[in-house]
Amino acid sequence: MKTVLVAEDENSIREFITINLRLAGYEIIEACDGRQAIEKYDANRNSIDIAVLDIMMPGCDGIEVCRHIREKNMNVGIIFLTAKAQEHDKVSGLISGADDYITKPFSTTELIARVEALYRRVDYSRNLLSITPRDSLILGEFELDLKKHVLFKRGKEIELTHIEYQILECFFNKPEESIERGVFVEKVWGDKYYGDDKVVDVNIRRLRLKIEDDPSNPTHLITVWGQGYRWIT
Repeated sequence: MKTVLVAEDENSIREFITINLRLAGYEIIEACDGRQAIEKYDANRNSIDIAVLDIMMPGCDGIEVCRHIREKNMNVGIIFLTAKAQEHDKVSGLISGADDYITKPFSTTELIARVEALYRRVDYSRNLLSITPRDSLILGEFELDLKKHVLFKRGKEIELTHIEYQILECFFNKPEESIERGVFVEKVWGDKYYGDDKVVDVNIRRLRLKIEDDPSNPTHLITVWGQGYRWIT
């Protein structure tokens, strides 16, 4: 059963999400605030595929819940709900480990499309873990393990979300080549992605924090102005 954790403190919105996702074939675990979301996740961590988290919840917000989940599991899909359209809220959510965001108000169509797209990526990543023979791609001091979906830098393991892994796989398959944002969107988020391509920029920023010695002066993940990004070994 495809299972989604829905954490939203506004009852009407939580009920709207729950009803529509159940009609779309998902099992739903509900939480009315962040602390309950953490408790529900810990109690059901082996069955939850996706978490839909309101970013603004009393006591314990969605970002704190996201970080807790990421400490336990890098492969759970995470979508933030935010009532604010400001760039800061979207960036903060993605930097904390989320895969996508939906700005309120949103339609049933958008909700289901975003969840379905993320579930496909999570399921695809999970299937790769079970069938990919042990192998790796090596670029200089980095090794990308194609079975474990982790990155090694000078032998030290760096955990990746499934989104980060897919982005790095693009780079490792085309080292030294400029890759446009649209290519990442199509390969990682799919051709039916509702959001804008700035989601790529935020994930690149997050990857730099993990892999660069000095993230403010990157030497591997290089911006190609007006085009996209390039991996330099």
